[in-house]
Amino acid sequence: MVSSTPAAAIYKGNVAAGKSKTMVCATCHGADGNSLIPMYPSLAGQSANYLAKQLADFKSGNRKDPVMAGMVAGLTQEDMHDLAAFFAVQTTKAGTGESNEAGHKLYLGGDAAKGITACIACHGVTGKGMKQAGFPSITGQSQDYLKKQLASFRDGSRGNDNNGIMRNIAIKLSDADIEAVSQYITSLK
Repeated sequence: MVSSTPAAAIYKGNVAAGKSKTMVCATCHGADGNSLIPMYPSLAGQSANYLAKQLADFKSGNRKDPVMAGMVAGLTQEDMHDLAAFFAVQTTKAGTGESNEAGHKLYLGGDAAKGITACIACHGVTGKGMKQAGFPSITGQSQDYLKKQLASFRDGSRGNDNNGIMRNIAIKLSDADIEAVSQYITSLK
């Protein structure tokens, strides 16, 4: 989907303009926003507001990544909104991973004994997130990327989550929990 007409009412950015700015993004994130490289996130179908916030956070240093810092250095706010609008209207590829019982339990029910909130509370049953609340879609992400982000929230090296929500949850996750829940998320369709 590349038309800007319906997106204009929803997104600050221009979808067609965003498409013309994606050449450098495609190397890591895929031409349609579905990354073929497991260490990089897929951007397709992600909330435009969430994507624009991440780009702004990389630019300001609120989210640290030496590669992304260089990529966003020259972007204007308009560029960020245009890119976000383009990737938001792309179709997310369904997860291809296998489910597991421990991850399923954590995702749907959390772990009351450890004080771990269920992932479903913010990311929804199918992992599509809650766009208006700023909770990202996690469907279609690779297990490598998910594990890295959970570990980064846990060790505090990523701290651009609203009100520390992910840091407060991730700090309670063991390596086995991260492995299980990230594997389960890859099975979401």
